Amino acid sequence: MLNKVKIAVDAMGGKGSPKKIIEGIEISLKSNQENFFYLYGKKDLLEQEISKRKVLQKYCEIINTEDIVLDDESALTGAKKSKNSSMWKAVESLREKNSDISLSAGNTGALLVISRLLLKTIAGISKPALAGLWPNQNSMNVVLDLGANIECTEKNLTDFACMGSALFKSLFTNDKPKIALLNVGLEEYKGNDVLKKTFSILKENKMKNFEFCGYIEGNHIMEGNIDVIITDGFTGNVALKTAEGTANFITKNLKNSLNKLSRLLSYNSLKKFKNKLDPRKYNGAIFLGLQSPVVKSHGSIDSVGFAHSINVCNKIVTAKLIEKIESNLITVDD
Repeated sequence: MLNKVKIAVDAMGGKGSPKKIIEGIEISLKSNQENFFYLYGKKDLLEQEISKRKVLQKYCEIINTEDIVLDDESALTGAKKSKNSSMWKAVESLREKNSDISLSAGNTGALLVISRLLLKTIAGISKPALAGLWPNQNSMNVVLDLGANIECTEKNLTDFACMGSALFKSLFTNDKPKIALLNVGLEEYKGNDVLKKTFSILKENKMKNFEFCGYIEGNHIMEGNIDVIITDGFTGNVALKTAEGTANFITKNLKNSLNKLSRLLSYNSLKKFKNKLDPRKYNGAIFLGLQSPVVKSHGSIDSVGFAHSINVCNKIVTAKLIEKIESNLITVDD
């Protein structure tokens, strides 16, 4: 276990857990045996699932926890509920240096609050951000913030740029990702004061670890010309939900608009199109800015999607994301 990535998993969080959690681990091990999983949750339920898949036993250790943070609880209620919940214990293992990264498909708000309570922020970072993967014409973007911070200062957005570039380089081994600020136009004079100040800071610094490309509008996000897109949590969350809804609308209505013969003739093209928009491939949002990495899997994702989030965890740890963030921060006064 010396060379394995140690992942602390909240095995009770999200719809269909712990069954989908164990199935997701099994799927992930088919392509990568570099991980070891500490499973926090109800021991009897976890043992029942693992007993059906004995090959998993050498890759997993169960730590019994009695309580569960429910999906419909408020963030504060979930965080205060119990220090013996599977979510709390999984994050706590990071603070105690028993694991390298924590993964949960549970309550997003509670996970953020618990992570902030238990883990320190990286020196120089005032607010952690929630970053996610977004499909584009070429491959994927990193977008942040997706909802952790409704209001942001120019320092926050500048921090997000540094953290987002480090994440992109960790996931896709790109030496100098292209970064842009999400705005209502491309001209320098457009946008609010925070965006304009952030634009000036990023333009003047001329960072070696990323290329600042100015502003980007929402309709250009998926073109693939920009690797990392920076915004506040309010705008980012609205954009994300809009994109998810649009993708679902297109895939459902495209199929309904074709007759059986058309669907048959277009089967391969439709399959490729559906695969491109498959949300399971982009599962795994990351809380950036903490001294230890925490990954949030979508609560309703299936076992295949959860396996993708495990792959994200492995890349984050092996690429030494936290070290990259620490070495690439821009100094900005609060």
